[in-house]
Amino acid sequence: MHVYANPTRFLKLARPLTAWLGWSGAVLILVALAFGLFYAPPERLQGESVRILYVHVPAAWLGMGGWTGIAFASLMQLIWRHPLAAVAARAVAVPGAAFTFVCLATGSLWGRPTWGTYWEWDGRMTSMLVLLFLYLGYVALAAAEKDKGGEGRVSAIFGLVGAVNIPIIHYSVVWWNTLHQGQSISFVRGTSTIAGPMLWPLLGAALGFGLLFGAIVLMRMRAELARNKIEARMKRMAAK
Repeated sequence: MHVYANPTRFLKLARPLTAWLGWSGAVLILVALAFGLFYAPPERLQGESVRILYVHVPAAWLGMGGWTGIAFASLMQLIWRHPLAAVAARAVAVPGAAFTFVCLATGSLWGRPTWGTYWEWDGRMTSMLVLLFLYLGYVALAAAEKDKGGEGRVSAIFGLVGAVNIPIIHYSVVWWNTLHQGQSISFVRGTSTIAGPMLWPLLGAALGFGLLFGAIVLMRMRAELARNKIEARMKRMAAK
């Protein structure tokens, strides 16, 4: 990872990778959603409402994965003082918050015909709402710390502490009695209770959204590095 600590070396890789991730993710999303929305069969009990899960599930995974990325970058910043770690964490925060919001919104829309209510204060939904608040708090804290010229250590600690919520989200359907359905896919055991015609579009959509998420993060990192470069140049000019 320290190979890419140099911003110039990182940007040399990030520029072409951004386009590749963005376009391939967009194409994969379109193909997967087309299959999921128009060709996959309706679910036996949920009917046509199950199709919203082709957006809801990837959004939930990316919301959780985004904060995991923030925690990993925060750890690198605090221990190894990686120069791009804070930039990466800040770049992840906004798209992570956006996908978490999409997860909550689509879950509510799916819950109305399935459960008879838009919202229930159960373990999974409440912990996902907490994750959204954590994202918003991190964005505000990181911005304030950067404006004051800080190194981002406070926001890095916040990122690590907030990671406690990730296993709570994951195991909430096991620990508490909840309306939310249990785990349908286990990547550890390699098992799934979802039928193949519905599973493959779901996994394709998740991969497509994941690639798009990566492209957005790289774009935000490149934009921040460009702003830092301009600010440094302006300071040198002002000092002359």
